[in-house]
Amino acid sequence: MLAIGAAVGWAASAVFAPPDDVLAATPYTYAELVVGEVGSSVSLNTVAKWPQVPAGTNQAIGTVTSVSVKPGDEVEAGDVLYSVDLRPVVVAEGATPAFRAVARGTEGADVKQLQLMLTELGFYSGVSDGEFGGATEQAVRDWQRSLGIDDDGIVQAGDLVFVPALPGRVSLDREIVYRGATLAGGEAAVSGLAEAPVFTIPVTAQQAAAMPAGTPVELGIEDASWTAVVAGQEPDPESSEIVVVTLEGAGGPVCGDECDLVPVTGESLLNSRIITQATVSGVVAPSAALLSAADGTVSVIDDEGVTHEVTVLASAQGMSVIEGAAAGLRVRVPADAGAAG
Repeated sequence: MLAIGAAVGWAASAVFAPPDDVLAATPYTYAELVVGEVGSSVSLNTVAKWPQVPAGTNQAIGTVTSVSVKPGDEVEAGDVLYSVDLRPVVVAEGATPAFRAVARGTEGADVKQLQLMLTELGFYSGVSDGEFGGATEQAVRDWQRSLGIDDDGIVQAGDLVFVPALPGRVSLDREIVYRGATLAGGEAAVSGLAEAPVFTIPVTAQQAAAMPAGTPVELGIEDASWTAVVAGQEPDPESSEIVVVTLEGAGGPVCGDECDLVPVTGESLLNSRIITQATVSGVVAPSAALLSAADGTVSVIDDEGVTHEVTVLASAQGMSVIEGAAAGLRVRVPADAGAAG
């Protein structure tokens, strides 16, 4: 019985234990180096939004009979924004808001701003000194006739909306100024727009780590396509799990001279592609075939056990473009047999 038990025990060992050289013989496989390219990208939504700040206050009283500008239009001094009771409301540049009617004998900063507008429009050639004299009155009458209104020489408070700087893009508050709306005066009706929209990408912290400053981004809207780079990152004040990535253009706005394609109200979502690794062409090897030494050198080992020192040009998605080894060479994968299994 003892002999039989020993025989059975030997048989079990023979069946279930692998030969001594099996693990040593198959710790890795081989892959052939080929010519190709390596690159990676991720598709996300970019948010485009025009920053807006209050720019002008309406002082006209009555019913809006027409609206002359669309959101985001660029306006210059003397342009008509809208009409109230058929009387045009005109935009002009100035830090002092319109607050009173001005006529011959009136003095002040608002009069000077009026004179500067009349000068720019070609109606006034005198000194812009803030004193409403005879020359200013005549210029006002000429201007009023050009607008098709009574040339009484008196500029009502509601005739002008002064904004900080012109020319510039503006937007009318569509909940306040629309055809048929009733205005009582004092409404913050006009907003100024920045020179260009702000472009941001909301991402997770993990995604943000793959998008350092300078990362290229391709995006566009309608038939337009633009390129940008990551300019910076900030935590989203409304969510601790979101990072807001800001984009910038090369020497100008991301949207170049096509910013009018971006709606000026609300937020617009644009398809974008973030280039986390620019495409590089050359000899491609599995990244697992690369053996890194303590001195920083990198190498591959061919099927005859010969080591070839290489330079890694790019890596993405488990593949690397290398220099120092020719296409067609069969290399060990993984490079370090000790890393197998």
